Amino acid sequence: MKKLLVNARITEVAAVSNRLILEFNKGDWSNDQYLTSVNSEMKNLTEMLTLTINSVKAESNLKEKDLARDSKIKGIYFLVNGYLQFDDNTLKEAAKKIDMVFKHYGVNLIRKSYATQSSLTESLLGDFADENVQNSISVLPGLNNLISELRTAQTDFEESKLNYENEKAEKKNSKKATELKKELLELINNKLVVYLRAMVQVNEDKYGAFAGFVSQVIGDVNASVKKRSKKNKIDGNGI
Repeated sequence: MKKLLVNARITEVAAVSNRLILEFNKGDWSNDQYLTSVNSEMKNLTEMLTLTINSVKAESNLKEKDLARDSKIKGIYFLVNGYLQFDDNTLKEAAKKIDMVFKHYGVNLIRKSYATQSSLTESLLGDFADENVQNSISVLPGLNNLISELRTAQTDFEESKLNYENEKAEKKNSKKATELKKELLELINNKLVVYLRAMVQVNEDKYGAFAGFVSQVIGDVNASVKKRSKKNKIDGNGI
């Protein structure tokens, strides 16, 4: 039974641990205090690591939603400026009214902090909803759709921000992912694997199936890690 490679990714270590916990829970290990204790410790570390991973994902998703919102704001800016260049007086006059509204905020609002940008975006959308402004918006093809898309993007951002803040609050006192990964590797390799190696020799009937499962799961991940490392080495050599 091999140990889990230390250069496995954080998500891979968490996935291995989750699979081992699920398999452990299928059996009755109540009479093995050591293995039960290891599983309990592994479960706690895995839950903390998963929470940290989810928080990172939530932050990444928040940035993605902010970029989507920025794109709609810039789209409105460029569309209105395009209509300002038209010779058609109806389109040009409507664009001027929209431009006057937009100038109160400016396209640079996308460079503001998340909170400030959200506040300004809500205010901008409120101004666009004014009946007199709506009349001008309806004259400019494509603008109403862009404003609707901005409303959707703003709502999506706020929902993602709430999720991120909840995740951040939950992991406030947790250890960093790299530290948790190190602890989990130590537990799997130097407690679980070492123990199972010995116990299989003592009682094959009792420990054999679980040890085999652990060996298979670790072996699969190690193979992926080695394959990835080999590819990176080849790519790095320009081959």
